Amino acid sequence: MYKSFFHLKINPFASSPDPRFLYMMPHTREALATLEYGISAHKGFIVLTGEVGTGKTTLLRRALASLDQSRVFSSFVFNPRLDVLDFLEFILSDFGIAPQNRTKSGMLIQLNRWLIERYRRDETCVIIVDEAQNLEWDLLEEIRLLTNLETTSEKLVQIVLSGQPELEEKLRAPDVRQLRQRIALWARTHAISSEQTANYIAQRLLIAGSSERIFPDEAIVAIHRASRGIPRIINLICEHALILAYVEQLRQIPEELIHAVASDLDLDPQPFMVSTTHNGLSANSTLPSQKHPEREER
Repeated sequence: MYKSFFHLKINPFASSPDPRFLYMMPHTREALATLEYGISAHKGFIVLTGEVGTGKTTLLRRALASLDQSRVFSSFVFNPRLDVLDFLEFILSDFGIAPQNRTKSGMLIQLNRWLIERYRRDETCVIIVDEAQNLEWDLLEEIRLLTNLETTSEKLVQIVLSGQPELEEKLRAPDVRQLRQRIALWARTHAISSEQTANYIAQRLLIAGSSERIFPDEAIVAIHRASRGIPRIINLICEHALILAYVEQLRQIPEELIHAVASDLDLDPQPFMVSTTHNGLSANSTLPSQKHPEREER
């Protein structure tokens, strides 16, 4: 509802992991290069970790999109809370393979034959497991065993485990030392600085169609402080601020409006000296309460 008011063509702060909005910072470039190289060079196991909301899923989708789509087959497991049979069936189906029978041995044989055929055609197959910190130990072991599907020179399938920092702790456990030894590459995402937050917001607005200075410097500082530099929370604050600014017909978003949004979303632990009501309109009256959105992962 605010797009025409701010001269925007698309929503600049949507919660979906849109690769078009990936903001390239040094650590982002490094992580993206690691993923692209690891997959294309058939390195086997790759691990991507980062705090909640730091753009891991967006990075994964950008890495896949950068590869030759005609020669790369991918299976994206977005919910790893599956048993072994469900996991194998999901992978086969996502690769476009109809399981012939629902037994572990049958599906593994079918997968192996399909992977060999792809290898003969010089094609790449990759399995991405998102939220991998939630993997059960037995499924984690089965995933390790998938790397046994190989030729004498390289792996038939590339596996990317993506998750929160707890995944790194999990991979340090003695029970999975064989898997840890097979990890060829590690990549990480991080929170961003105040300066990067300003560039991040400006880039998203520009991609969405606006070059106007909707968020002045003092508003950017408040956004960074409330979000702790977590891109998803930056998006959340900016989205709510644009809605509230549209309601109040403000072309530029003042610092106190960011304070109102942050207070309503329970994001800043420090009390503000300003009121959470701006120009007579309470943030609570227009914005839905969302407590601790940083606990939600994508």
